[in-house]
Amino acid sequence: MDMVANYQCITGEGPLWHPDEGVLYWVDIPNGCLYKYDPQNRVANKIFQSGQIGGFTIQEDGGLLLFMEKGTVKILKDGQLTTVLEGIDGEEHSRFNDVIATPDGSIFCGTMPSADKPGSLYKLNRDRKISLMIEDAGISNGLGFSDNLKYVYHTDSTRRTISKYEFDPDSSRIGKGKVIVSTPDDGSVPDGLTVDAEDCIWSARWDGWALYRYDSLGREIDKIIFEVKKVSCPTFGGDDYEDIFVTSAGGDDLSINGPLAGATFKLNLQIKGKAEFRSKIEM
Repeated sequence: MDMVANYQCITGEGPLWHPDEGVLYWVDIPNGCLYKYDPQNRVANKIFQSGQIGGFTIQEDGGLLLFMEKGTVKILKDGQLTTVLEGIDGEEHSRFNDVIATPDGSIFCGTMPSADKPGSLYKLNRDRKISLMIEDAGISNGLGFSDNLKYVYHTDSTRRTISKYEFDPDSSRIGKGKVIVSTPDDGSVPDGLTVDAEDCIWSARWDGWALYRYDSLGREIDKIIFEVKKVSCPTFGGDDYEDIFVTSAGGDDLSINGPLAGATFKLNLQIKGKAEFRSKIEM
C-alpha cells in the first residue's frame, strides 16, 4: 500500500479516475477542496476550492460536475464554474454526499440527512430535471452498478446496509431492492463503494480501519486493513484500471484516527476495475 497524497482531509471522499487526463481527482467535502494526483510524476495538487463538494462526476467533454450544498450543482470547466441546478426544495439544510453517473448519462445523487428530513437519493436527468428515487435513504452513500447493468448497489450508512436494486439501464429507473450486506453494530459504518471487473463490490468502512470486498450476493471475500480509522471510498484507476485508490478522513484529529488520517492511498492487488460512466448534462 502506497500513500499518494496527504492533505489531512477532514472528509476525503469521492475519488474518480479521469481517463482523458490520466489523473485521479478527489474532494475534501467540508473544506470544498478538489485535489488531483498525477501518477506519472507522482505529484498531487489542490486545484480548486469553493463551497462544500459532496461528490462529482466527469462530463462527456471532460469537465467536472460538482454536487454541492443545498442541492446546488455546478460544472467546473477550464477553471470556470457554471450553475446547472440552483438547489432542491427541502435540501436547504443539507448537502450532496455521494454521486454516480448512470449508463445513459444522468446521475444518481444522494444527500445527507438534516434536522428536517432523512437523506434522499435523487436522479438528475440530462435535461437538468431532478426526481426523487429513494425518499428515506438514511445517509445516502456508496453507489455502483453490476457488470450486466441489471442492478445498482446503494449504501445506507445510517442502517449500515448495502442494498441491491433492480435497474433499467435504458431509463435509469430503480426497481425492487433487497439488503445484501449488513455490517456489525460495532461503531463502524459502510461508506463509499466501487465495483470491479469481476462483479465484486469494494466497500470502505468508516470508523472500521478497513476496505472490504464482497461478491455480488454480498458474501465477504476479502478485508484489507488500513492505518486510518475512517476509510471513506475506493475507486479503480491507472492505465489498465489495476490500481485501487482509496480516500480517508479524520485529518483533523490524528490522535484518534491514525497519523495518516485524511491521506489518499493506492493498492495494486492484481484485480482489474472498470471505467465509470460519464455524465451528459445538457447545457
